[in-house]
Parts: sequence; C-alpha cells; structure tokens
Amino acid sequence: MTASATILKLSNVESAYGPIKAIRGVSLEVAAGRIVTVLGSNGAGKTTILKTISGIIDPRKGSVELKGENITALDPALIVRKGLSHVPEGREVFPLLSVHDNLLMGAYTRPDRDAVLRDIEMVYGYFPILKERERQVAGLLSGGQQQMLAISRALMANPTLMLLDEPSLGLSPKLTKEIFEIVVRINRERGTTMLLVEQNANMALNAADHGYVLENGRIVMDDSCDRLREKDDIKEFYLGMKEEGARGERRWKKKKTWR
Repeated sequence: MTASATILKLSNVESAYGPIKAIRGVSLEVAAGRIVTVLGSNGAGKTTILKTISGIIDPRKGSVELKGENITALDPALIVRKGLSHVPEGREVFPLLSVHDNLLMGAYTRPDRDAVLRDIEMVYGYFPILKERERQVAGLLSGGQQQMLAISRALMANPTLMLLDEPSLGLSPKLTKEIFEIVVRINRERGTTMLLVEQNANMALNAADHGYVLENGRIVMDDSCDRLREKDDIKEFYLGMKEEGARGERRWKKKKTWR
C-alpha cells in the first residue's frame, strides 16, 4: 500500500480497558477503495481497534491518521464529519424511530438535503426491504433487516471510510451471504473504502482485498486475502480445515465443528 493511496493508518496503537491492555502496538493501513479485514478469535481486540479509530476509546499510545490527518482521540462527532462511519457490533439502530428517520439520523452532518433524499433512494436500491418498511419502527425489524438499516444509516453520512463490526453476527447463512454481496457492491460501485471485522473468516477473506490477523492484541500476520486463504494456519484455525496426509501428499478437508 503506497502512502498516497492510504486512507487510514494506525501506528503502534495501544488501547486498554482499565489495567487490561486490549491492543498492543497495532499498526495497519487501509488503501483507498479497498476492503480490508481484521481476523482474530473472540477477545483478540478486533472491536477495540474499530472503537479506537472512531474515537470511542482513546489510545494510550500511538496515532490514528485519516486521509493524512491525525485524528487520535478526537471527539467521535468530529471524526464522523471528517468522513468516517462506524457500523457497530450488534447493529444498535434507534429502536423507537422509523426506518426513514434512522436514515436521516445517519445524514445529520450533511447540509445538502436534496442529495440526502436522493441517497435515501440509493440505499433503498441496495436494500429494497427497507423501502417496504420505511414507516415501521426499527425495533420491530428482524435482525437481518436491522443490520441492513445499520449499514444504510452509516452510508447516509456519505463516508470515505466505513468501519464494519461483525456484520454477520446472529444472522443466518443466507442473510450473511446477501449482506456481504451488497457490501461488496457498495465498495465496487461507490468506491467506499471499508475496514471489516468479521467472525466468518471465509466470507471476510472472499470479500476483502487485504487481511490482518490479530492474536492477543497484536498483529501477527498480514497479506493479500488470496494468499492468506492458502496459509496453513489460516486454513486450520479460521476456515475450519485440517490437513490430512495421504501418500506424502497434502490435502485439506472440513473439520467437524460442535456447537
């Protein structure tokens, strides 16, 4: 990733919850127009990275740059105005507001009201079910519909960069596939840069261009997603595959998983 193409840059960032360090010396870059994913087990610090970028958590060390500007520990409302939208884990829509009003809340920083109305129709094009439910209160939507609304609300800010935190959480495989397809469409059609944290490593690696692997708060690996998918550790620990020997040859099969 060249410096001129870099939208987001974290340099040696350390964040903590009280005495507990959640991320330790994290450095990563997100290039313009790309989807970048962060993989890691539960508790590895993935969500903390996103919260640190968007200003919800102030880092103890290091710096965060957005489009070359230092936004470290800046107020979250100011970070939004600089072109960053955050789709949080668990969706967190405004449950007592209608779908339409949730979308307007996403555009609260924008003075161009005519363009806002056009963009509402744009997100309805990506998620037609929201058009059908536009007068319904968001708290009565299904989980998948709420996730669609959360993504759409973030998109209404017309961001340069979107942070997506576990968009598949609690969703069926069919809905997960649908949402990922639309996320990729938004990236390809609108050029919106995305940093994705996702528990479904297979979906994330197929959707993203570049990936980072986080363990115990530290980046331990990064590469293109094409190459990450071929690494033995990724196959075993994140894609649920194990190696089996056969006459000296190597082959992979899906491991059985228990819930």
